[in-house]
Amino acid sequence: MSRLNIEEDIRPLSEFRANTAALVKQVKNTGRPLVLTQHGKSTVVLLDVSHYESLLSSIESYEGSRGGFSEESGAAYQDL
Repeated sequence: MSRLNIEEDIRPLSEFRANTAALVKQVKNTGRPLVLTQHGKSTVVLLDVSHYESLLSSIESYEGSRGGFSEESGAAYQDL
């Protein structure tokens, strides 16, 4: 996944509503995530599906190498 470009990849939610197709196309074409803000604070991140699946795979591999999830270690990624 490419690094975030602060000037292009952080947008207010209102702009996303007005330009959804163009911003989704931007995420797919650049491979960079899009951070959406609400009231000036980051709210959600939009990722390309292949990058999302890659992140999940990496987390599962990491958890598998640690011997699995335990209650003491915190929330599983499904709970986030």
